[in-house]
Amino acid sequence: MGDFLLSWYPWVKAFHVMSVLAWMAGLFYLPRLYVYHVEGLKKAGVVTGSEMDLLFQHQERLLLKAIMNPSAISTWFFGLMLVFTPGVIDWSLIWPWAKGFSIIAMTVFHMWLAARRKDFMAGANRLTGRQYRMMNELPTILMVVIVLAVFLKF
Repeated sequence: MGDFLLSWYPWVKAFHVMSVLAWMAGLFYLPRLYVYHVEGLKKAGVVTGSEMDLLFQHQERLLLKAIMNPSAISTWFFGLMLVFTPGVIDWSLIWPWAKGFSIIAMTVFHMWLAARRKDFMAGANRLTGRQYRMMNELPTILMVVIVLAVFLKF
């Protein structure tokens, strides 16, 4: 298995990076959609179940189901292939642990966003646009930790 992973390492790494880019795009955009959803309904004075509400729900569902979920799965799949490639990770260093923690946090954030979508569908959203804006910073912080950990290998 190790020989297979070593021979395919550049391909696996490339697919991992592409998956991460797609996942991060969704993690950056979905909270922003929630901001527009909350503030757009408030500004227009419309209620849950309106045409505008249903349009936002449709966009959020497509982003989550068609882009974010598949890219998160492929990020994990290719990332684990990299983890199991012999000689790639020195577990005595801090960086793989920092990256791993950040990836788990990013996955929890992804699941939190999915739960908020269900709140919108049920007409039970309780968060404001400002709160979604603040949450939108979390993937940026995690991305910085991951990139610094991987490139600086501290």
